[in-house]
Amino acid sequence: MIQAVIFDFDGTILDTESVWYESYRDALQEHDVELPLSVFAEGIGTYDDGMFRYMRERLGTEEKYQAVKTAAHALHQTKTSALRPREGVVAYLEEAKRLGLRIGLATSSPLSWIEPFLDEHGLRGYFETLCTSDDVEKVKPDPALYRLAAERLKVEPRLAVAFEDSANGARSAVAAGVRCVVVPNPMTEALRFERYDFRLSSFEEMPLGELLARLE
Repeated sequence: MIQAVIFDFDGTILDTESVWYESYRDALQEHDVELPLSVFAEGIGTYDDGMFRYMRERLGTEEKYQAVKTAAHALHQTKTSALRPREGVVAYLEEAKRLGLRIGLATSSPLSWIEPFLDEHGLRGYFETLCTSDDVEKVKPDPALYRLAAERLKVEPRLAVAFEDSANGARSAVAAGVRCVVVPNPMTEALRFERYDFRLSSFEEMPLGELLARLE
């Protein structure tokens, strides 16, 4: 019987990934450089400097590279002020709480990144534990974050369900022995998900209770 649910953050709870892509795309366009979605998508759910190598190669100088990063961060800060949790996420958290499930979060981002969003949207109180990049040596797709989340929630990994939007995140959950439900966002829906247990088009596709019954 499922005893816990563990949520990814970026792209799963809040679609910060679409905003990052738009911010870097717009900043690069000022220098006549295009950012293919495929280049950006390779690093979703993990830390990957492939996009930054791509930027350096095409911009040519460190000065331009730093200028683009600064501009992208400024754009991102403006765009994230309008972000709201993905539709259906709060309903899933509420239902998990009502069902008496343990609730955790496992993210490749640092605590300093996720906490302001959780507090702003009143989500912090749902989670018994926040497992972040500050807590492990290797982030997703390594299984360390999900193993740590299950350990802190005091459940066996096989009795937990992860919610992920990225292929790297799904690989992390499955490798940890956690069942994985993928809920792609516009940035990740075209990615190839190799291993998972169930796929939802959105959190509104079916109630949590029905989903868990299908996974039993």
